[in-house]
Amino acid sequence: MENFASSTTRLNGRVISFDEAAGLGLAADETGSVHRFHCIAIADGTRTISVGASVTFSLVVRHGDTEATDVAYADADAQR
Repeated sequence: MENFASSTTRLNGRVISFDEAAGLGLAADETGSVHRFHCIAIADGTRTISVGASVTFSLVVRHGDTEATDVAYADADAQR
């Protein structure tokens, strides 16, 4: 059983890095806090996302570490 808790609050932010080979990225929220995410947390299922993209996301705590989840482009019609 996985040990996690999630927030229902959506944050606005921007993807500041994404390593497609590793499937790992960083998103900064509007306060400047940086949150890690894994490619499986990208909401549209593509497992890739553009650096610099405006996104929304929720936070989840897994094993004592906070990560971004349900990472989605802020504009549903955004060019990828």
